[in-house]
Amino acid sequence: MDFIQQKDLSRLNTLGLKSLARNYISLCNKKDLTGISGLLKPGVPYFILGGGSNVVLSEQVDQIVVHNQLKGICLVRESDTDWLVEAAAGEIWHDFVVYCTQQGWYGLENLALIPGTVGAAPVQNIGAYGVEVKDRLDSVVAYDPLTQTERIFNNEQCRFAYRDSIFKHEDGKGLIITAVRFRLPKQWVPVLSYPDLQQYEGLQSGLAAQAVLDAVCEIRRRKLPDPKVTGNAGSFFKNPIVSAQHYWQLKEQFPGIVAYEQPNNSYKLAAGWMIDQCGWKGRQLGNAGVHARQALVIINTGNACAADIIAIAKAIAGDVRQKFGVSLEPEPVFVGTGF
Repeated sequence: MDFIQQKDLSRLNTLGLKSLARNYISLCNKKDLTGISGLLKPGVPYFILGGGSNVVLSEQVDQIVVHNQLKGICLVRESDTDWLVEAAAGEIWHDFVVYCTQQGWYGLENLALIPGTVGAAPVQNIGAYGVEVKDRLDSVVAYDPLTQTERIFNNEQCRFAYRDSIFKHEDGKGLIITAVRFRLPKQWVPVLSYPDLQQYEGLQSGLAAQAVLDAVCEIRRRKLPDPKVTGNAGSFFKNPIVSAQHYWQLKEQFPGIVAYEQPNNSYKLAAGWMIDQCGWKGRQLGNAGVHARQALVIINTGNACAADIIAIAKAIAGDVRQKFGVSLEPEPVFVGTGF
């Protein structure tokens, strides 16, 4: 366990924001959890940092930052119907997806190239191209530093919802996720319901999991900026869900509105489409801007800090609210600051 004071976090968040942690702990071994518990006492604020892909960090982070870098992947069990695969929380998510596909453990390919770590995936219930983590997750192994006990949450106990889970709420967000287990079916069925995959020519013949993974990667690279090149946190806003009545009112006023009907008869609106309609695609405000090819992505155009990201996000949300009467909710977690 490395304990560092005044740690520069600028390279540890994909937005590339200027940020300094007053106290920083690097967690590389589960044996260090007991020692960490001695520092994370009741009443001491702390924050669990993974790949830094879904956070907006303030310039000065006063909470103790615990950087989860636990590594390891193993096959826990194989049955006639599926594989139970476990990955440590600090594993890079995309690398894990690629590894599973290479081993013939299929089912995660639609989630390829999503930035971040395995441990962060269930927190946000990441999803893309018709699949969410909850669809493949078996259980989450977590450590409670206050009681110094390990807890295991099955799928139902994780309380998954759209970009949400128990780990984002009071009864779960203080836990340190150490590993995540996935149940991957041997009878693989490709999920191609998303329009971009349906229209992708390479998937029309000789369909294989690797082909789906390759297609997802190509589509994402075409649409989204590489955080190693342009600082960003991926999709910045959740797609808002509205009632059927509200949707049809909007449809009458805006015939081209993009939306997806949900099982409960509600509608998920495409936030990117609404942001684009408000004229934000490619625009800049201070040291932040909106990506020229994807209106849902806010980028760091220079030496941005949290205040720059918050300013443009609030301006975007205000315009969408004024034009469509819909409130946008950010996806990232704000650390040391608020939206």
